[in-house]
Amino acid sequence: MARAVYQDCDVYLLDDPLSAVDSHVGRQLFTQVIGNDGLLAGKVCSIVIQLFLCVIVCVLLLSAK
Repeated sequence: MARAVYQDCDVYLLDDPLSAVDSHVGRQLFTQVIGNDGLLAGKVCSIVIQLFLCVIVCVLLLSAK
């Protein structure tokens, strides 16, 4: 991911970028790189993640209300 961000492109295709890191590093990558205030703010990002994980996160968020 560091090499991709260093290139300063307009479009980024990220294939499951958080799968190989633990939750602490994943949170930092998301907030400091991918998120709205991160290095890729204002860039077009297409992020592919595992659907099963997405479903679990959505269910947990909805059940927290």
